Amino acid sequence: MKVSRLLSAMVFFTFVFVTQLFAQPAGKETKVMVRAIARDAKIIGKGVGGARITIREVSSGKVLAEGMLQDGTGETALIIEKPHVRGEKIYDTPGASGFLAVLNLERPTVVEVTAEGPLGSPEAIQRSSKTLLLVPGEDILGDGIVLEIHGFIVKTLAPQLGSKIKLGSPFEVKATVNMACGCPTEPGGHWDSNKFRVVARLVREGNVEVEVPMQYAGVVNTYSGSVPVTSAGQVELQVLAMDPVNANFGLTREDLTIIP
Repeated sequence: MKVSRLLSAMVFFTFVFVTQLFAQPAGKETKVMVRAIARDAKIIGKGVGGARITIREVSSGKVLAEGMLQDGTGETALIIEKPHVRGEKIYDTPGASGFLAVLNLERPTVVEVTAEGPLGSPEAIQRSSKTLLLVPGEDILGDGIVLEIHGFIVKTLAPQLGSKIKLGSPFEVKATVNMACGCPTEPGGHWDSNKFRVVARLVREGNVEVEVPMQYAGVVNTYSGSVPVTSAGQVELQVLAMDPVNANFGLTREDLTIIP
């Protein structure tokens, strides 16, 4: 009986020892706020389909957290109008889009944080990322980690997709141009269209056949131009918005048929 009890005790303590030996260290809850902003503009939010946020461990490639930005664009006065003061919160305001990830970190971990958007306009989606070291229990809150998305959202209003254009007469091209957050563009506005160019192009077999400037059409975000056609056949209509000072560019394409 004593031998049996002794063996049972040995088995128990051996089990406890092995369990402790191979037990994983307890992680610490670590909160990380991530925001995606449009270059020279505001936060990317629900108005343009939001942005997808991913946090991935660099060493293993494991996804630690994924989420969406699906709220507002933040306060214009803080982001655009007021001079920025070092240390002041700019994006952490009520209703502003942000993804709060709650991670369980066991050790200091290098991660890659990625933003993709604006998801509501596939032709305008861009990707921005950065790597940084996260430390267990050390939260990143407030404005958080800010990623910048470059580009414009460009959408053609006229002519309609698949239109047939008659040879010999110029046709009107009309399009809208917004910042990547959906913010409006117009001459003299917060996002001053006098500081960038919008052009319409006809491209045939990869070559630019015609390029004409587009002017503000008197309605917020809207630009138009008259494009001549010189030969029949299939062409690609491109509308291109360009602001090289801020590295913002946007492009939309559609196929047209020029008929005799």
